[in-house]
Formats: sequence, C-alpha cells, structure tokens
Amino acid sequence: MSSRRSPRSARPYVAVALALLAVVVVAGAAILRDGSGGGLRPGSGGADGGTDPLAYRDGDRAALERAAADGLAHVLYAKSPGGAVATAQRVARWRPLIEEIAGGDGGTVDPDTLEAIVFLESAGREDARVSDDLEGAAGLTQILAETGTNLLGMRVDVRASERLTRGIARGSKVAARVALRRRVDERFDPAKALAGTVRYLGFARKQLGDRLDLAVAGYHMGVGNLQEVLRRFGEGDDVPYARLYFDSTPVRHPDAYEKLASLGDDSATYLWRVRAAQEIMRTWRADPAALRTLAARQTAKNSAEEVLHPKGSTPIYEDPFALGRARAAGTLRALDADELDGYGIRLDPQMGELAPRLQQSRRLYRALRPEALAVLAYIGTGVRQLAGDDDARLTITSSVRDTPYQRLLTRRNIEATRSYSLHTTGFAFDISRTYSSRAQARAFQFFLDRLTALNLIAWVREPGAIHVTVSGDARRLLGVLDPP
Repeated sequence: MSSRRSPRSARPYVAVALALLAVVVVAGAAILRDGSGGGLRPGSGGADGGTDPLAYRDGDRAALERAAADGLAHVLYAKSPGGAVATAQRVARWRPLIEEIAGGDGGTVDPDTLEAIVFLESAGREDARVSDDLEGAAGLTQILAETGTNLLGMRVDVRASERLTRGIARGSKVAARVALRRRVDERFDPAKALAGTVRYLGFARKQLGDRLDLAVAGYHMGVGNLQEVLRRFGEGDDVPYARLYFDSTPVRHPDAYEKLASLGDDSATYLWRVRAAQEIMRTWRADPAALRTLAARQTAKNSAEEVLHPKGSTPIYEDPFALGRARAAGTLRALDADELDGYGIRLDPQMGELAPRLQQSRRLYRALRPEALAVLAYIGTGVRQLAGDDDARLTITSSVRDTPYQRLLTRRNIEATRSYSLHTTGFAFDISRTYSSRAQARAFQFFLDRLTALNLIAWVREPGAIHVTVSGDARRLLGVLDPP
C-alpha cells in the first residue's frame, strides 16, 4: 500500500463537524519592522526569526505547540458530540485498554497521545463511522478499510460489516450482531483498532525520521503527503512539525506552504487538535470542575473570546466617562484615520454612529487597547503586502463600546450580544467582509489563521464583518506601533 494513504478518512467522525470551521490557509507570513518608516515588510524569517516578534524560533518550539493547542481547541469544545465534558467521560473509560496497548510495541506512542486520537477521531464511540459506506473511516480510531487490510493486517469484510450494521440499526439481535461485526470488521473491535493505530504510528515514525510529532500529523494527512511537504520545505527530514507549520508561508518556504494549504486545515492543524484533546483529558482527570468551567467559557460565544478574557477578569467600560478616563490614561488608544491608513486600514465613517443618542462624540467610540491596535496594524499591513495592492484597505467598522452603547446596539442589531461583550473591554474590533479583491480576502484569512494558531486572537465570521478579540498576550506586538 502506498505510504501516501492515511489510516482514516478526510472527514472523520468528529472532524465532520470540524470541517465546518475549516479555513483557507494554515500559517502566517514572517513580518519584519522596516526601520526606514515603510511599515512592515515580508522578511526572511528563518530559525533565528529575524526581528519579527512572531517569527518561528527553535527555542520557542514548546511554547508554540502549547499556543497552537490552546488557540485551536475551541472547535473541540463546540463540536464534540455532547460537548467536551461528555466526550472526555466517554474517552476516559478506554484509558486502561489504551495504557495496555500503548505500552506494547516498543513504546511507539504514549498513552496520552493515543487517548487524544480517540477523542478527536470518534469522541470515544467504538461504533463511530463516517457514513454507511464502510470502505470509509470507522471505529474507535477511524481507520479506512483499505488501510486496515493492506497496511495494518486487520480483518475487514466490508460487505459483511455493512450487513451487520444495518441489522444493528434495526434493533434486531443487537448484542450478537455487534459481537459478530467485531470479528468480521476488526475496526469495530476497540482493542484491535487501538493496536492498528499503534502499528500505523510505528510505520509512520520509521518513514519520518522516528519523530512522533510528524507521525501523528501524518495520521490525518498521510505519510506520503507529509513527506512531500518536508521535501518542499527543503531542510532535511528532522524538522519538527512546529517549524514545518509556522515557518511555511507564502514568503518563507512557499512551496511547502502551498502543499500544506492544499491538504486543508483539518490536516495541517491535526497535531495541534490532538494536543488540545490531550489537555482536555489531563484536565478531566486532574480537575473535572475546571474542565466544566473552561467548557462553559469555550461555548459561551461562537469563538474562544471568553477564554481569552473571562468575565470579571478584564475591566469593562461602564459609561462614557470611563472611556474618557481610559483614553486620557493611555489604557485606550484613539484610532487616527491617517495612522490607520499607513497600516492598510480604513476607518469606517459610520463608526460610533449611536454616540449622539448618548450625547457623546463618535470619536469617543473609536479607540482600542494598545494590544488590539497593534494586532490590527499587524494584520492590515501584512494583508496589504500579501495581497500585492498598496491601495487596498481593510475597513474597521467597530471598536470599543461602553455598556450604554452596547445596550443601544442590541435594540437594532440582532448580532450584538445582550450579555458580556468583549467590545466593552477594548480588546475587540470588527472588520468589514467587503473586500477589494479575492487576494485581499485570502490574505486576511491567512493572518486570522496564523494569529489564532498563536493563541493571540479569537474570531468569528458574522454576516457583515469578522469579529476579532485580541488576547492580552498580544502585547509583544506593541513594537509595531512604537518601534525603537
């Protein structure tokens, strides 16, 4: 069997839902400060990272892996069947079997990683399947029929399995049919499915320089595809996946980036979602209450914005006077149209349009926290450069609000939340979805994805705008606004 094949379908049981949030691109461009006053420019990047605060550096690998896991965890909470807590409960019952099987075969894979694959692939359901066509992915670890028979030495009689599956669905002699299906289609036998996954990861490690991180990434995209990405990257086989992912961009290793992007977001970010599932299971064992709290924050909105700024952890602006004081103190920075234009951002003239109803100036509601303004500048300048159009501008339509303004807005805009709004913290802004070109739209998506993977933003697509919430950790981008 070709090494290009993955043991699973491109749309696994849980990842069918993940695909709803799939995005166009997988990483971000290296950006450097141009000391001549020309703003940001594509840079050489590389292992030393140049002067870009977000460029890949070898010493940052562990931190980048954690950030990617955190930044891409939201979909696991939002789309896991029954929620992340219920899924963790289902997956946890397989832990003894997982430890037993992971401990064999020379320690190919650690139990935490194997358990996380179960979480991501089947949500802990041994009868999970992509469709009625059992040539596709099935079982606890979503193995393809062809992979099971040709590579993993499993017994997989698809016709018999489909016939038994129909009988199980009818509710006739269920227990007997389930037992028989496990014999004719070993993908539905949890122990044999887990053992098959361990064998696949062992095969992948041998093909990929004995690297478990690459083997896990290859579990979704296929070993052959990953080998092709590494070949295009051009710096040998011993490249950590974190570097392959974050250092493959349109301006840095563009051929590798193009291949990764062509495989889809589910494949490119699979390792980070496995790491996120590992963290969910660790939290479930150590502190179930903490996982419930985190799950509530992850699902409170359509993005992870309340994880970045839990309610009560970040001050909100209760009235116009609070906004004025924050602007005077520098806690909020005013949005200047000329300054934004230099960063590739256009200020919507309608911003703050409800201010007169509060006897205030529209300008009062044109400000952001410095971290959020830095992210806005970073995105705007990078998008303009990648789109190749110096005249193109993204349009910011909304920034900080106070509580009275937010209350007014909810009366006329069904998209406006009636509960905790991150706009009232100054860490959120909206960008119009009206673009000057497809190239601009793709470039914008590029930066949304990169900053999400770095856990610096959470974002959601609304009917007319992209709503972006910025993490306090984005303070490392402040040099974009105030270069030395």
